Amino acid sequence: MLSGFKDFILRGNVISMAIGLAVGAAFTAVVTGFSNAFITPLIGLATRGTGDFSKAAFTVEGVTFPYGLFISAAIAFVITAAVLYFCVVVPMMKVQNRFAKEEPAGIKAAVRDCPRCYTEIPAIASRCAHCTSEVEPVREALEKAGLLPAQR
Repeated sequence: MLSGFKDFILRGNVISMAIGLAVGAAFTAVVTGFSNAFITPLIGLATRGTGDFSKAAFTVEGVTFPYGLFISAAIAFVITAAVLYFCVVVPMMKVQNRFAKEEPAGIKAAVRDCPRCYTEIPAIASRCAHCTSEVEPVREALEKAGLLPAQR
C-alpha cells in the first residue's frame, strides 16, 4: 500500500503541480504586495482618499462589514489575471499558432444541395444518398480532396 502512495507522489505530474502551486502562491504574494504598495495608493490619489482599503468598513445594527478587504483582493485578482494573460497566455497562443500544422479539410467538409431533392450532400458526391439521382461533383471540391489535379 505504501509503495502505491510512493509511486503516486513521485509521478512527474504531481511534482510539477506542486511546484506550480508553490510558484503561484509566491506570484500571488508579489502581486498583492505590488497592489498594496503602488496601485492602492494611486487609486487613493485619484479619489482623494487614503487609498488604504483594508480598513474600510461599514456597520449595520452592530455588525461590521469590512468591504475594503474585498476591494483589495479584487484589485490583486485583476492584476494577477492581467499579468498571467498578457505574459503567459498570449505568448503561448502565439507559439502554438506558429507551430500548429494546418490540418487538411475533410473530404465531406464542403457540402451543397442536391438539385433534385434539395437535401444536403457532400460536394464531391456523384450520386445523392437520399434520392439516388446522379449529380455532377463540384470540381473545386474534387481538387481540394486530391481526387483531381489542380487547374492553373
